[in-house]
Amino acid sequence: MAEAVAYQMLFTCCCNQVSESMMFAFVACGGDKKEETSAKTETVNTDGELVIGVTSFADTLEPTEQYFSWVITRYGVGENLVRFDENGELEPALAEEWKVSDDKLTWEFKIRDGVKFSNGNPLTAEAVKSSLERTFRKSKRADGFFKPTSIVADGQTLKISTEKPVAILPQCLADPLFLIIDTSDNVEEYTTNAPICTGPYVFKEFVPTEYAIVERNENYWGGKAGLAKVTFKCINDQSTRALSLKSGEIQVAYNLKIENKADFEGQDDINIQELKSLRSTYAFMNQHGALGDLSLRQALIRALDKKAYCENLLGGAATPGKAPIPPTLDFGFDQLVDENTYNPESAKEILAKAGYKDVDGDGFVEKPDGSKLELNFVIYTSREELKVYAQAAQANLKDVGINVNLKTVSYETLLDMRDSGNFDLLIWNVLAANTGDPEKYLYENWDSSSASNQAGYKNEKVDELLDKLNVEFDPEKRKDLAIEIQQLIMNDAATVFFGYETTFLYSNKKVQNLKMFPMDYYWLTKDVTVTE
Repeated sequence: MAEAVAYQMLFTCCCNQVSESMMFAFVACGGDKKEETSAKTETVNTDGELVIGVTSFADTLEPTEQYFSWVITRYGVGENLVRFDENGELEPALAEEWKVSDDKLTWEFKIRDGVKFSNGNPLTAEAVKSSLERTFRKSKRADGFFKPTSIVADGQTLKISTEKPVAILPQCLADPLFLIIDTSDNVEEYTTNAPICTGPYVFKEFVPTEYAIVERNENYWGGKAGLAKVTFKCINDQSTRALSLKSGEIQVAYNLKIENKADFEGQDDINIQELKSLRSTYAFMNQHGALGDLSLRQALIRALDKKAYCENLLGGAATPGKAPIPPTLDFGFDQLVDENTYNPESAKEILAKAGYKDVDGDGFVEKPDGSKLELNFVIYTSREELKVYAQAAQANLKDVGINVNLKTVSYETLLDMRDSGNFDLLIWNVLAANTGDPEKYLYENWDSSSASNQAGYKNEKVDELLDKLNVEFDPEKRKDLAIEIQQLIMNDAATVFFGYETTFLYSNKKVQNLKMFPMDYYWLTKDVTVTE
């Protein structure tokens, strides 16, 4: 990408005893309205309050429940041993430094002294151990990152051992799933009650899918948080979120789009940030049903004009999809061969050759055995671009004779349907580098043994290569393995890759130090303030 800014993803311990690197690129800019220095002096309100408009994506505060640990991190409450900075580089958080043993089987983390949980309890290596053990005990996803043979606390040192090397174990621990909570709180399940963590804010109130309120954590180890109170208000409709920002009802709006810029023409008090993100939108195809037929999957993908979706319907605010890993990551996007590019005539030919014919004359093909072919496509409500993709896909597929019904549900319901395998197609939008590296993203979605692979995709060669990737420390070899894995997934027509969207963040100019992160875990940080 000619416009992209390349930067290094550091895979390192602070004392330089371990060093690995991974290249990826991203674009971040201020959009049409960049932050300007005001001619008048503005005073920071040290007891300021802020209202942030978000989409509804959480019905619980249980960190191990599906993906909702993101909530606790995004709301400024939870922290991990390590984190990613605004450039995507791995940096210390609750761990000051880390190193790996010579045999690559044990990672050692030095836990930061002087840190307290929000209830005043000290952060110790033993507390970290207990928190991580709880995560592995309660989460189906955890084993997909790594499987510890032992976790040992010795003073302020934590040692994690594994049966085989895990090349990106520190990056794994940056995923919000592994945020550190005080297990002495003795709460087994968190719903509207919140876990005790170490972040700059603490939960005051949480009403699922409506709002959350956090307040300053007076025990925060990193200095005084910039705001006294922050309210996260769920406003699912994109246009309503934009109007709420324009009216002053909210001061920050996440997940607005390029078309919302027109809402703020002539309004100079709004900052617009954009980032060519690491997110990918795709649709799983459930191979336990009709889409177990490779021919049908090939025809389906070839019927989709993804370039038109991204360039026309989304106004150029997305790159057309073809591969698991977006081009913002340097993992061979341009060299991957897509055998299933847009070709509706080829789609029709594949269907006919495989025995799919319109028997009853209704314009839709039946299965080779003569039974009705009707695919259910499950989408969720909180991201406007997902509906755009799905509706356009439905129209394209009708043109080649494939009958698709759209089923729109909440994000929470979508997660349940995914976990139960209750779908033919199911839309998904996630970070392709949730650990700063695409390995775990590839494993979670396309390894046959993954607890999240409810679509039933299985390729023994992919499984074998993912196992090799897990233990490979050399960056170039890791890149080659990831490219080969992607090509196999594409050849299998396993998944519909719609596009890779640009992320937009709109905010009032009174809001200071609000940053976009490539790994979008960190919405509220201690540095965010408001001026009077």
